[in-house]
Amino acid sequence: MEKYLYTIGEVATILGESTSLVRFWANEFPKFIRPQRNAKGNRLFTKEDVETFKHIHLLVKVEGLTLEGAAKRLKGDRKDVINKARVLESLRSIRQQLAEIKEDL
Repeated sequence: MEKYLYTIGEVATILGESTSLVRFWANEFPKFIRPQRNAKGNRLFTKEDVETFKHIHLLVKVEGLTLEGAAKRLKGDRKDVINKARVLESLRSIRQQLAEIKEDL
């Protein structure tokens, strides 16, 4: 069963980044990321928000764009960003599988 909402800590773990960076990006990209709040006021992110975080991570951390540049790319045609994110995620998965195989040897 797949989760519907993710905490800020879970998003940070998925991205391999700190919770403060996830919070910062959520504040910097309000047009693209709209967290819900629980009764305690904690941010909860949808699966779509998590995918947007992955796209921001790719644009800022991997491609080296500024926040403004990343926002422009997200506003434009997202197909290229989505495809690059999928490839990057596939490569990470392959790396993880190879590391597991190496441990088993």
